[in-house]
Amino acid sequence: MPTAARENHQDAVRRPGPRRRSVVAAVTALAALAGTGVLGACSVPAPRRKGPVADPAPGIPIASSRRAQLMQILAHPDDDLYFMNPDTQQMLDAGVPLVCVYVTAGEADGKNHIPGNWDVLSDKSAYSSARHQGLRQAYAELLGLDRFTDWQKGVATLRGDRRAEINTLANGARRVELIFLNLAMHTARGGRMGLPSLWQDRALGLATVVADDSPLRKADSYDYDQLVDVLVGLMERYRPTVVQTLDPDPDIQHSDEATRRKDSEQRGYSDHADHTAVASFSWAAMVRWVAEATQDGGEVPAFVATSFRGYYNRHWPKNLPTAVLGRKAAHLVPYGGHADWDCGNAAGCGDYNVGGKRPLKNKKGWVRSTHYRYPGPRTAVATEPDGRLSAYGVLGLRAVRWRETEPGSGRWGEPDDLGGGPLAPAMGATALADGRQLLFGLRFAAVAGHGGDNAREIVLLEQRSAGGPFLAWRGLGNPEHDDDRGRRIGVPVAVTAPDGRVHLFVRNADKGVSGRVRQADGSWSGWQDLGGGEIQDGLTTAVDAEGRVHLFASGHDTVHHWAQDAPGGAVVHRPGGALPVAVEAPAALTAADGSLQLLYRQERPYRRATPTDSRGTAAATLTCVRPDGRRLPAVRFEGYGPVRAATGTGGAVLLGKDLRGRIQLRFAGRLLTRTTGAQSIDTPTLHLGAGDAATVVGLGADAHPWTWSPRPRTEG
Repeated sequence: MPTAARENHQDAVRRPGPRRRSVVAAVTALAALAGTGVLGACSVPAPRRKGPVADPAPGIPIASSRRAQLMQILAHPDDDLYFMNPDTQQMLDAGVPLVCVYVTAGEADGKNHIPGNWDVLSDKSAYSSARHQGLRQAYAELLGLDRFTDWQKGVATLRGDRRAEINTLANGARRVELIFLNLAMHTARGGRMGLPSLWQDRALGLATVVADDSPLRKADSYDYDQLVDVLVGLMERYRPTVVQTLDPDPDIQHSDEATRRKDSEQRGYSDHADHTAVASFSWAAMVRWVAEATQDGGEVPAFVATSFRGYYNRHWPKNLPTAVLGRKAAHLVPYGGHADWDCGNAAGCGDYNVGGKRPLKNKKGWVRSTHYRYPGPRTAVATEPDGRLSAYGVLGLRAVRWRETEPGSGRWGEPDDLGGGPLAPAMGATALADGRQLLFGLRFAAVAGHGGDNAREIVLLEQRSAGGPFLAWRGLGNPEHDDDRGRRIGVPVAVTAPDGRVHLFVRNADKGVSGRVRQADGSWSGWQDLGGGEIQDGLTTAVDAEGRVHLFASGHDTVHHWAQDAPGGAVVHRPGGALPVAVEAPAALTAADGSLQLLYRQERPYRRATPTDSRGTAAATLTCVRPDGRRLPAVRFEGYGPVRAATGTGGAVLLGKDLRGRIQLRFAGRLLTRTTGAQSIDTPTLHLGAGDAATVVGLGADAHPWTWSPRPRTEG
């Protein structure tokens, strides 16, 4: 057992509360009960707990092959192209093998509408087959091959002796596998929605659709546990290091009935009901996979998860610049296909409802953004007392700590398990004045279908001494008072004020901000609603030269601002709307004169045809503005996605992605680009060390940290 893990385990044993053996036994018992139907599947760990209890205990060994493998779990054919690109494309380009699991047949009403001809007969088996063909065309081009390249088709045997069609295509070392579970989108009983009903109804069995031209000719059926079990089996078979899902907890969104139906959103929420159900099944499967793997002393599978927003994209400013959007939309062209193409599939050559320029012309604007459900850096970086760097992150849904093998080496040892799962992929972090770390997670306190609990809570892991072991995980509750609203909260963000108090913030169910404060003696206030307008998740904190805490977040038409009037006071909303709108979380830094500056990308001006027109693109350059709205010269830092900023003695240091998705750094007056190394997952962390040494730490597709420490005088 690694030293840090052993220290944490011993610390847990010394405290009152369950020891590791009893906790693992409880997890095993819960998993067994879930398998027999006594409990809702994946209610592991038990419902939320209060007080200093490690849940589960730290110190479990972690399996790590360092072999990258991407798995995507989708509701419909095209969800990956609309909502997960350009991330998927960039991992494929980096040589990461991909397996896509499509849960529904995508058959909808069975009508594959040819543009200009809406009088089309319904044929669900043919429409499902045509959408599969569209995916083969799209992924062939993503692999650099002709769109009509032949795929190897076969039948995969899954857990429970279920069978599914599998299509495989490789180009050199690059490989894509498409697995079609093909569950029907609608049930036979009363036309109810299929996957949402399966998630809720314990007794329901959902039939599969046999697509035309499929090597699989016999229909099957699934109930709740069988679907979770099949997904767990696929995870065990492929052992992905990255799992991409849709959004399990979409925003509350009240739209009029006509708009809701036209936009295919479920009543009351900003996404398709199938997206939510499949994401929930995916998270339940990940929790069960970890529970099964760690039974009887087994190892935690080393993977990272990413959940993507879906129809949420239409409700907020668009965050992709023209160049990135153009590439993303281009991959929907071969998917949409054309009725005149000779693709060799008699049922159809793509989803004719989608293709050509229609995704760009669509006023819903789904393709124009790529948003993470849990935004924020994948690692929190700190300097240990011996000079080594530590990186904290989430691996196998649990908190972990990596340490440099020696100071300044840029090489990372194996992860130490800190427990606390199942956690969302991004954590908040801050340090106390004595160097002790505080880690904040968004915990899936319960993930259960068919009427079971589905709860989230904010949890805290506090370090006992700088660089040393930790106290037990502590539950900080949820600013919402019921589980449905509690599922909508965002990733926790924290900052330590000069007076020693720690301010914790989360986006709440009303899309505003709620907060708690840790006093210098370690006690916590209750949750408070801080007011303000609707914002996106991805909160930015800063402390100004006078010691006042500030909070910024991007809204529909401005950047919202909360701040203390004086050090030690309450953080309150500052109305005004003087700040131009941002498409992502703004970056904040302290200028040489002590004032705060914000840097972010705006949406490019666009004349909308109607109030519901959701088209638009993001600017590639950065707006620079002070909190009072005063504009400063724009910053040339072309790219997309959130920007991280820090202030060094030589001026501002900026971190972000360029237009090709590569990590770039503006440092000491030069623009540097990372062109080698593991493909970065989501957002890396910027760390300034002694002498303004800039170090970037991120997670690779192999679920292991990477370090980039460029030297501006020798790199370009």
